[in-house]
Amino acid sequence: MDSGINTSSRLNPQARCPLQRNFLPKNTSSKENPERFIPNRSAMDFDYAHFQLTEGRNEKDEATKVRSSPSREAYRKQLAETMNLNRTRILAFRNKPQAPVQLLPREHSVYSLYQQPKSVKPRRYIPQNCERALDAPDIVDDFYLNLLDWGSANVLAIALGRTVYLWDASSGSVSELVTVDEDMGPVTSINWAQDGLNLAVGLDNSQVQLWDSVASRKVRTLKGGHQSRVGSLAWNSHILTTGGMDGKVINNDVRVRSHVVKTYRGHTLEVCGLKWSESGQHLASGGNDNLVHVWDCATTRSLHRFEEHTSAVKALAWCPFQSGLLATGGGGEDRTIKFWNTRTGACLNSVDTGSQVCSLIWSKKERELLSSHGFTQNQLTLWKYPSMVKMAELNGHTSRVLYMAQSPDGCTVASAAGDETLRLWNVFGVPEDAKKAAPKAVPQPFSNVNRIR
Repeated sequence: MDSGINTSSRLNPQARCPLQRNFLPKNTSSKENPERFIPNRSAMDFDYAHFQLTEGRNEKDEATKVRSSPSREAYRKQLAETMNLNRTRILAFRNKPQAPVQLLPREHSVYSLYQQPKSVKPRRYIPQNCERALDAPDIVDDFYLNLLDWGSANVLAIALGRTVYLWDASSGSVSELVTVDEDMGPVTSINWAQDGLNLAVGLDNSQVQLWDSVASRKVRTLKGGHQSRVGSLAWNSHILTTGGMDGKVINNDVRVRSHVVKTYRGHTLEVCGLKWSESGQHLASGGNDNLVHVWDCATTRSLHRFEEHTSAVKALAWCPFQSGLLATGGGGEDRTIKFWNTRTGACLNSVDTGSQVCSLIWSKKERELLSSHGFTQNQLTLWKYPSMVKMAELNGHTSRVLYMAQSPDGCTVASAAGDETLRLWNVFGVPEDAKKAAPKAVPQPFSNVNRIR
């Protein structure tokens, strides 16, 4: 019976056996003895070898004679380990393997490129409460009006009934600019010129007044353009564009006597939103007819007519970091924010916010969009663009947040609502000059009065 064992391997000295090293065939030349191992002198420590062969053995013999305490034995072992005296080999037959050659520094190697952790931008802190809440009595609770604006000279203007008030954010002072006659008011719209010194005031009687805020005097009155109230205004250099309840959009050159220089016709109901693009070449208008028009500055031709909203469109905002991108918000029955490529006319995205969209403001520093809303939560919502993920919801108003305005530094937003309150929110970060300068006592707005007026 075959046992499976090869008996010939016992007779063959060159046969392979388990657990044995496989050497090259022996060289029978008389010039070399294959059984001799030559130590590598460069890898040996002769002093330590001599000590181990002579004195080391004597110490071990003495240690066996004298029984040491456990603490003494532990100390001896620790000392031997520290002094590298636990080595047992005396002869060395090969060198230590050389360290691998590194062609590039580790910080520049391909491996390090994949292993380095990605730098994560810290999440910005967004205060959930407003910095200041102020009374704004007699503010008109009308979705189609525009009664709040913040100028480039850091002065906030707000219309309360028939009176326009100015708050200088630098000094904290409050002043009354104008109170119109009862047969002319109430004030239905306000808008600062780019210089931050001249303020346009739209009235319920279809007129528009221009005021010098520094001298507190009326410069001129624009008449004859509209047949009903002027609810929206927008400056483009020396051109003041007005939108009225009559559905007309008019360009007024404030330098000349005959100020009406161009009329855009496309809306059938009240024009409640106007915004010029950053370049000043395109004008967006929104109306109570649920339409959004994009107009060419050079002509009276409508470049695009967007009909996708199902309610009045008052909220308009041109993107500051992407040319040709327009955000629009619909009223109570629509509740959506839509994004448009005004070069092609395509709708890029539509987001259902769940409530009436009253106003939109882009951040000047981040890819973020702030919206104000009406029923049911009356909140401000901060969105991350383009994902449109909610970053924060700011609550405090008890009625629909009809108006918003952004400070010149882009950090603070003022909101006014039908609950007759004005609130300041530090929603877009801290101003650059505030980061560099030491903290100072900043005078509170309207600190000398309990009410705005």
